[in-house]
Amino acid sequence: MNTTKRKAIIKRVVKTVVIAIAVLIVAALLYVLYVTLNGGRIEDNLPIEIGRTEGAQADSTRLQTDEAYTVLTFNIGFGAYDHDFSFFMDKGIMADGTEKQGVLSRGADKAALERNTKTVTDEAAAENADIMIFQEVDRKADRSHGVDQADHILKSFSGGLWYAYATNFHTGYLLYPPTKPIGAISDSGILTLSNYEIREAERRSLPITDAFPTKYFDLDRCLLISRMPVTDSDGNAAGELVLANIHPSAYDEGGQIRAQQMAVIKALMADEYAKGHYVIIGGDFNHAFGGSNSMFMNEMKQPEWVQPFDNDMLPEHYSVVYADNLSEVGTCRDTSIPYTKGVNYEVVVDGFVVSDNISATSKNIDEDYSGSDHNPVKLTFTLKGGE
Repeated sequence: MNTTKRKAIIKRVVKTVVIAIAVLIVAALLYVLYVTLNGGRIEDNLPIEIGRTEGAQADSTRLQTDEAYTVLTFNIGFGAYDHDFSFFMDKGIMADGTEKQGVLSRGADKAALERNTKTVTDEAAAENADIMIFQEVDRKADRSHGVDQADHILKSFSGGLWYAYATNFHTGYLLYPPTKPIGAISDSGILTLSNYEIREAERRSLPITDAFPTKYFDLDRCLLISRMPVTDSDGNAAGELVLANIHPSAYDEGGQIRAQQMAVIKALMADEYAKGHYVIIGGDFNHAFGGSNSMFMNEMKQPEWVQPFDNDMLPEHYSVVYADNLSEVGTCRDTSIPYTKGVNYEVVVDGFVVSDNISATSKNIDEDYSGSDHNPVKLTFTLKGGE
């Protein structure tokens, strides 16, 4: 082969490589643009439409002072977390130092998602709570195989319950992990249902990370605030119950974003109390309550993401309602490995904070993580009437 021909071949090869690299760069930029356009933040202070489940009547049932009611919180883990499920973003360390990494980004299949969704809905129904708040509820997502969990829950509870739903996760098709991408999450959120009238609801945004690419894998965090009118025993107006369904960040190195989120929630609590309202903040706080970060016997070390709930996060006139069985039942399991009772790390991160014009007790419900990586928590509360 002469020199001229060899140079021509090298030139073609170099040109081909340059074109291929350019195509890959353009494709990557277009993909980043696509994900960015499909993952923008939802506007703040967004009014949420109030709905009614089947069997709704024209009458309005309102909360009353000095009567006992119950509210259940349940993070259903988008229906994927049966005992065999481990999540690809979770890392854990066994007591002997062995490092573990979750492997799955989606539920096993559609049948598993439907089964798990039915399981958690049945568990919630068995508690017969007056109010229910759910987190990680998928309406349309590849990770949950298109199962509309909100629709399933709403159809499972007839009788005209009021409900409100707020989206807190929406993204284009995510190509990570490469072997089995998490895919698109078109609509996932938090859901509140009540036997008692919800007069209005609002979606309030929380701070989130701007770090790339973390912000596309984390949720568009928010509060779902439901305002429920209250009457006294004579039927006179007695203010309102402000119920906030929350799910702050978990994957937050150093806890800086969580601190910003809790500061927003703290300000909300102070403001609503100053207006004379009853206030309940409930959900998955992603903070360890009552020293539960080192409370349960297991075969794992405490994960890095676990941070204790600090009472400084609360304004004056508020307190955490610690479960009567706090030391007996965890509400969240480690998901870096499949679940085996007594092996996985456990902690209590789900629960309630109430204002001091409410008397309340709570209990962690032991469902052995049968349909979710969380167990539900039930609050019994009374809105104190005037003197």
